[in-house]
Amino acid sequence: MPRSVLFGNPHRMSPALAPDGERLAFLAPAASGVLNVHAGPWRARDFRPVTADAGRGVRAFAWSGDGRHILYVQDRDGDENTHLYAVDPAEGPGSARDLTPYEGVQARIVSLDPRRPDRLLVGLNLRDPAVHDAYRLDPATGELELAAVDEGFSRWIADDRLLVRGALRPHPDGSVSLLVRDGAAAPWRELHRAGPEDAPALRPFGFTTGGRTLLLLSSEGSDTARLLRLDTVTGATEEVYADPAHDVEGVGAHPVTGEPQFVLVRRARNDLELLDPSLAADFAALRAAAPGDVSVLGRDRADRHWLVQHNTDDAPAGFRVLHRGGAGRAARTEYLFSHLPALEGRPLARVEPFSFAARDGLRVHGYLTFPPGAGRDRLPTVLSVHGGPWTRDQWGFRAEAQWLADRGYLCLQVNFRGSTGYGKEFTRAGDREWGGRMQDDLQDAVRHAVGLGHADPDRVAIYGGSYGGYAALAGAAFTPGDYRCAVAVAAPSSLLTFIESVPATWGPMAAMLRRRVGSPETDAEFLRARSPLFAADRIRIPLLIGQGARDPRVRREESEQLVAALRRSGVPHEYLLFPDEGHGFVRPRNRLAFHAAAERFLAEHLGGRYEE
Repeated sequence: MPRSVLFGNPHRMSPALAPDGERLAFLAPAASGVLNVHAGPWRARDFRPVTADAGRGVRAFAWSGDGRHILYVQDRDGDENTHLYAVDPAEGPGSARDLTPYEGVQARIVSLDPRRPDRLLVGLNLRDPAVHDAYRLDPATGELELAAVDEGFSRWIADDRLLVRGALRPHPDGSVSLLVRDGAAAPWRELHRAGPEDAPALRPFGFTTGGRTLLLLSSEGSDTARLLRLDTVTGATEEVYADPAHDVEGVGAHPVTGEPQFVLVRRARNDLELLDPSLAADFAALRAAAPGDVSVLGRDRADRHWLVQHNTDDAPAGFRVLHRGGAGRAARTEYLFSHLPALEGRPLARVEPFSFAARDGLRVHGYLTFPPGAGRDRLPTVLSVHGGPWTRDQWGFRAEAQWLADRGYLCLQVNFRGSTGYGKEFTRAGDREWGGRMQDDLQDAVRHAVGLGHADPDRVAIYGGSYGGYAALAGAAFTPGDYRCAVAVAAPSSLLTFIESVPATWGPMAAMLRRRVGSPETDAEFLRARSPLFAADRIRIPLLIGQGARDPRVRREESEQLVAALRRSGVPHEYLLFPDEGHGFVRPRNRLAFHAAAERFLAEHLGGRYEE
């Protein structure tokens, strides 16, 4: 499979249905080859570009509540000082307006609600880089109205009138309070408090119509995150849905009432669990339409049409419109497009869930992707480590896993301890374990694959970005005998300098990082011992290191201080610095350049195939 297909621009991706249900927008390459928003009536399939970004491209967007504008955020070469733009689809490219034209200020969309279609809620750190006050914004005029002042909050929650009625406030001990108020002038009061072990799972989903009931994901009183209904007057809670082994990770709510109708639970596959029996016929039509896991991407204001995605492991993602049943009509779906038609019909690899017992007995899950037609015995293997680390790998089509399998490698993905989705105890087991037991889980996964006869122990690479890049460096420094080579992108090499340099815009996230990884002020020796930089003299295997020069999360110094150490010790390495990238590689030419270098590097050291 050509790298240009896998890592170039997609054909069409991230579609969104307009509130009227008649228009569709999505990301696709414009004539310049840069991703831009295209929109038009989906029945006529008459789609035209409506934005004209010529740099890193538009990566995410949303329809305004009234459907008059398309909204998107954009930074400058990855600096993460995002501005909010609005464009009228009827006017087309060139009509985009910067709604937040403030230098060095980061804009965040907080809430878009079809029940208040003429406004949206945004967060802006105009007053202080570390805090984001909430503003109501009119996308037609750009008029801002202060809605709430950030008093040490980490999240805002708006009701159906777009009034800020709730907020999360983190505390120094790691606990988090859920605060509510009865109106814009009313005082805040604590309604729910999650201790340090429950704080990561606490996630308000939204108010139902009327504003008395708040839907909440919380692990309070349970190992896993449950969907709760919280009465904001009495404080009483009601469990709506819970799974004993996996977190509830998403909620599908009615677009007008806000009532929960289904939940997302990521087990080995992504499962939608129905709460509202009136949707049974619709879900049956969705499951019959195509194989794979179903995601509901959006619904029109009348709730007559849904935009859905079918994601499977051995085919590109397919997008459809569900025409809901009722009044004698059967529910049916209509196919729109796939995200990569160039891959349709190709022999893609299957993704197999697996699990194993780590050395301390903890059950760890992951995925194996075997190279098609290459058998299952003693394969060259790439351990691909996800970033975060507070996220997880999922089943389905992933370009990187398909690329590795196509080149002849077994791709091994591991949801090591600290990953999310498996309950708070599993996530908490990763606290202060960067370079420790989290790294042990990766080693144990490789040994498990070797024990099954799948992986060749003499031809294993460790590969990753962000936290995954740190894990790749840690593998090279702490257990160099386990790996033939390592690939690390945007990788912290010193936990001391990484934690000390986190952006001010992270706010409470910086305190959480110190608590869950370690604090340079009190744990300097501990962090030093867990930093690959200070064990660089133990590295013996070749490294490929990639870095964005404008990365505000993992600064280029993290890569360059390690590269300097490798030069001093004479370790074979390559260093790729991309001057116009931030945290990760967004521009297609940079993605292609990096993956060409990585593919040649892996072929040299593991013996896989290489596309010249």
